Amino acid sequence: MMRFALAAIAALSLLHPLRAQPYDIVLANGRVMDPASNLDARRYVGIRGDKIAAVSASPLDGRTVVDVSGLVVAPGFIDLHQHGQTPENYRFKARDGVTTALEMEAGASPVEPWYAARQGRALINFGASSGHIPARMAVMHDSGTLLPRDAAQNRFPTAEERRQTFDLLRRGLDAGALGIGLGIAYVKATREEILDVFRLAAERGVPVYVHLRASGPETGSAGAGAIDSVQEALADAAATGASLHIVHITSTALGETALCLRMIAGARERGLDVTTEAYPYTAGMTDLASAVFDEGWQHRLGDIGFGDLQWAATGERLTAESFARYRKQSGMVAIHGIPEEAVRLALADPMVMIASDGILDNGKGHPRAAGTYARVLGRYVRDERALTLMDALRKMTLLPADRLGMKNKGRLAPGADADITVFDPARVRDRATFEDPAQASEGIVHVLVNGTFVVRDGEVQTGVMPGRAVRR
Repeated sequence: MMRFALAAIAALSLLHPLRAQPYDIVLANGRVMDPASNLDARRYVGIRGDKIAAVSASPLDGRTVVDVSGLVVAPGFIDLHQHGQTPENYRFKARDGVTTALEMEAGASPVEPWYAARQGRALINFGASSGHIPARMAVMHDSGTLLPRDAAQNRFPTAEERRQTFDLLRRGLDAGALGIGLGIAYVKATREEILDVFRLAAERGVPVYVHLRASGPETGSAGAGAIDSVQEALADAAATGASLHIVHITSTALGETALCLRMIAGARERGLDVTTEAYPYTAGMTDLASAVFDEGWQHRLGDIGFGDLQWAATGERLTAESFARYRKQSGMVAIHGIPEEAVRLALADPMVMIASDGILDNGKGHPRAAGTYARVLGRYVRDERALTLMDALRKMTLLPADRLGMKNKGRLAPGADADITVFDPARVRDRATFEDPAQASEGIVHVLVNGTFVVRDGEVQTGVMPGRAVRR
């Protein structure tokens, strides 16, 4: 009789393999949206450990079952461009649905200590490129922090300094960095040196994440506009075979965004591996002491004036006097100069990813650090219908995962990492403003990182640090 009972249980398990054993967590009755498969249906998601184990049309048994009826269950959002890599920033990223935040534009140098400082201490997943900017700053003894402010900004490197910079780039790649970060606008670098950076990326088989040489309209001088700068990057990618990612296309191209997107699309159609990103705001932000504000900045940044600059520390709009004073001091400033039509165009373009370019420091910074993803979902998907919900999720999950070659992220399928964002499509919205950027998004209900809740019922969980290093 006992043998018969055991055989019957085994037979039932074969008939119902998904229900044979309770899952650690089940997200029940949610609208599961997976851009990789185009699944958009009511499903049950079963999680075991740090992996998605089942996506089922039938109910699943779990030790913890969370009813997510009326909510969207999506892959966790992947931010390719997040400068803020601190606990403060990670909390706001999690509240915005981000499960992986990567420092790809500026990058890190040295890379190994950067990763070691976050291992076991991160709420969400983290990673970085091997950064040309921090390597150059270290070699040239520049006094800046995130960006150069003197030596690396004001003079070209010697041959020996170039050699040392490239040595640091290689060491970073050896340590598992996710690519090469290259901020051409912030350092003195010849076209030959930039070509050599692309060549190194091609040799190592990694993408180069590029802040272009210049922004805005052309001025008649070589390399002075966004169009010429896009051409430089595309030419270097074509000449070397390197994979290219152009960061924040709208804040670089400004009124030339449509043309620059056409150039990128044409290069892609002809086989070049080139991608780009944008954020959903009409203002950028950078350090006022940086080379971006050298002579001629008003025209380069879209024919703007002092009043279009907003000092992040106080929220005040600048004058000629305060511009000069704060420039000596150094600090972040918002640049209100991106046309709204450029933002809408980029967000609707199917090849453009969403990335924040975010950073907060003691509550000060740009609202994109806290609100980028909820702003896209609330304002541009739900309210303005500039793009569909599935298209928006694809830009936040699958496209960045594929850019990095991450086969287990950006997807909701058995075997994928259990990085999951659950949100209310009717309620999701950003709350962060330029005057008060440290305001968490609303409508992001649950967020799981590697199978652990980091946000539950809209609240960041304490005592959990499931974030892991993402390395090449």
